[in-house]
Amino acid sequence: MKLNLAEQQQIVKDLLAEARHMGATAAEAAVSADESLAVTVRLGELETVEQSRDQSLGISVYMGQRKGSSSTTDFSPTAIRESVKKACTIARYTSEDPYTGLADAAMLAVDPPDLDLYHPWKISVPEATEIALTCEQAARDEDRRITNSEGATVSSQQGSFVYGNSNGFVGGYPVSRHDISCVVMASDNDSMQRDYWYDTNRLPEQLKSPESIGKQAAQRTLAKMNARKLSTCQAPVLFKANIASSLIGALMGAIRGHAQYRKSSFLLDALGQQILPEWVNIREHPMLPRGLASAPFDSEGVATRDNEFIVDGVLSSYALDSYSAKKLDMKTTGNAGGIRNLAIETGPGDLEALVREMHRGLLVTELLGQGFNPVTGDYSRGAAGIWVDNGEMQYPVEEVTIAGNMKEMFRQLLAVGNDIHTASSIRTGSWLIENMTIAGN
Repeated sequence: MKLNLAEQQQIVKDLLAEARHMGATAAEAAVSADESLAVTVRLGELETVEQSRDQSLGISVYMGQRKGSSSTTDFSPTAIRESVKKACTIARYTSEDPYTGLADAAMLAVDPPDLDLYHPWKISVPEATEIALTCEQAARDEDRRITNSEGATVSSQQGSFVYGNSNGFVGGYPVSRHDISCVVMASDNDSMQRDYWYDTNRLPEQLKSPESIGKQAAQRTLAKMNARKLSTCQAPVLFKANIASSLIGALMGAIRGHAQYRKSSFLLDALGQQILPEWVNIREHPMLPRGLASAPFDSEGVATRDNEFIVDGVLSSYALDSYSAKKLDMKTTGNAGGIRNLAIETGPGDLEALVREMHRGLLVTELLGQGFNPVTGDYSRGAAGIWVDNGEMQYPVEEVTIAGNMKEMFRQLLAVGNDIHTASSIRTGSWLIENMTIAGN
């Protein structure tokens, strides 16, 4: 059963009404419905076609300061009543929590704007197959050393989300997201490498061409051929833009309210402290039209707004939902459900300019494995990339480990390039770090 937005809103209202009928002092509910198509080709042949349609609803009820939650994929009236009943039963037996409850009614979104997030792609399986074939063939045609493929995929997702609570808020909006990706392998003598590239967008017509995605996947793979190992050294490290976003992700994880009140952050109690150079500013733009992570309200119904997390290098705000805000005796920043459309101010130089500025060091193009401790900030990741000397890229490097501490890495940030990676909700260019340990032979 495919539901439109009005029908989803009615289900949320029914959930809330049923919760009140069963004695809940407050309640909140969310309903989502999604459908998707993904077509993958490999070596010039159609390999898989996946079509899905999913729906789910969740209800949280409050009996004073006791909370119970339940969820289901069955939208029938009977299932709705059973879900509410289960949530109420759980709430009656849980411990009281003085910080639990709905978001402040005064902070809920009023007349949330349309952010133009819904652009469905009416693409058939044959049409998606042709695009994927074009993408993969462009990669295979780039060089004779591209000898194998893990495939090219074209995918399209569209759906809607509705949230409501007993403070009188019910709101929802439709969304869409479309992707093209390609993974290929190259071999030459004893060297074999694998890499990928992709693009994603709300609007299908704004996706990069399948030919350009395939060519870039091939070029990234070829750039890794005949990679060398390094001797252990101390040197500057330049994180390419699509890799640098993980550093901002680590920063934002450390300043989330839940990490702060649980005392599990390497930036514990750092509010008001200088943690990055004075020229660094990081802001959130959740109301950006067509943004990959845009939303007019968060998952508690709180109106989203631009947030300044780093101002002149100083941590000026944590990222808070209502619960963590209450625990920290603060106000929510509208970040229930995540942080949306982060952007760091960039410098004037592109990647080539940063390579020249680094002069000698490692350009990181790939990170491997997990090696970051969010409590201490200790950072150690397997990496591959390109060795730079005399301000020029010299040769590919593999099987090295880069290590440091995130606090020191932030303080030693020398530059952020203007080579922004656009297929991400974190908009950043490449990051040049002054010094890290590069462990090799």
